[in-house]
Amino acid sequence: MTEPACLQATIHGLVQGVFFRAFVARWAGELGLSGYVRNLPDGVVEVRAEGKRQDLEKLVGYLKMGPSAARVDEVVTTWSEYTGNYRGFSIRH
Repeated sequence: MTEPACLQATIHGLVQGVFFRAFVARWAGELGLSGYVRNLPDGVVEVRAEGKRQDLEKLVGYLKMGPSAARVDEVVTTWSEYTGNYRGFSIRH
């Protein structure tokens, strides 16, 4: 379970304007993941992250919780092969 992987996740609910992106960036950094988090125009937050599969699965757990002001209704995940395209983890605007 330590092989590298790529996670794409969309988080639905009350997830914009509640510091969700900062929350994700903090946990991704602590887990040593690379990628980005951004708000989408339809009110959804998108995460693309790469790293060890077990660390990505931990991140999914945090996505399901969200920060205290958020209300997460659904997290949709898609897994793919590691690309190595990202350096560090960023918040995109």
